[in-house]
Amino acid sequence: MRFVAAIAVGLVVALAAMGLAASNVVPGTRAGDGAGTISGYTVSNVSYTLNSTNPQQLDSVSFTLDAPANTVKVRLQSGGTWYNCTNTSGNNWSCNTSGQAVQPADELRVVAKSN
Repeated sequence: MRFVAAIAVGLVVALAAMGLAASNVVPGTRAGDGAGTISGYTVSNVSYTLNSTNPQQLDSVSFTLDAPANTVKVRLQSGGTWYNCTNTSGNNWSCNTSGQAVQPADELRVVAKSN
């Protein structure tokens, strides 16, 4: 009889443990590691707009990218200010560069990012 009682107690304990374990719910998560190619954009149709009263100042630069982007910035002077750009339509962008003098401008660096 003791043997049967011991088996019965063991079964009760095992069933209780299984019942508690079955009630634990762990939400699904995502984790991983991966790599992808970083490819650049092709910039075309570049156009600079000079200030109408002081042609030694650049008011804006506009251009077209070969693919869609969400964030675009330009720099016209090595080590200089980064200017935010606005999408005017499609892949066309315009950047207000007020305050940028023509003479020290030595580059057109475009940084673009899509989601």
